Amino acid sequence: MVEVVDVKPHEKFKEIYWVEFEDGSKRLATINLAPGTRVYGEYLVKYEGVEYRIWNPYRSKLAGAILKGIDIVPIERGARVLYLGAASGTTASHVSDIVGEEGIVYCVEFSPRVLRELIERASRYRKNMIPLLADARFPVKYSHIVEMVDVIYADIAQPFQSKIVANNADIFLKENGWIMQAIKAMSIDVTREPSETYK
Repeated sequence: MVEVVDVKPHEKFKEIYWVEFEDGSKRLATINLAPGTRVYGEYLVKYEGVEYRIWNPYRSKLAGAILKGIDIVPIERGARVLYLGAASGTTASHVSDIVGEEGIVYCVEFSPRVLRELIERASRYRKNMIPLLADARFPVKYSHIVEMVDVIYADIAQPFQSKIVANNADIFLKENGWIMQAIKAMSIDVTREPSETYK
């Protein structure tokens, strides 16, 4: 990768940065909460003694949404986040960077193999990530672990994903809390065009 020439805070969202390279390109990044460690093969760059993780929008829907101009990202330093469908930790690890040591990311994942990857790649190095092997359809089963949260981030491939998110919100979401939901049209109805499903 080419030389870093500057790092600037994102114009709208705290704890998210623009890394500028000598070739004129800019990439989204977060400050690495676990310096020296990668989660998904992302580039690590240092600038003025701080290590940043380049945030790949082709691997993270949240990074893609930021690049596409999403208006609000309610995830901030110190926030408590319930992440439904954390998978192997690609986006969840950047959320971990954003909330910092003062925040918590509860990472709910249904697949034991995938959760093992999340533990090996991310949460073992990040004290603010709590991996939970659980089915998001049954939030009561992890209610003894998860506290009230500021944000629910949902990236689950389920036909009734909005109902699942609402059930989790009823139990865990603080008053005036936020929900961010990645809607996967093909998980709702594989027989229809995504544009029809979104209507």
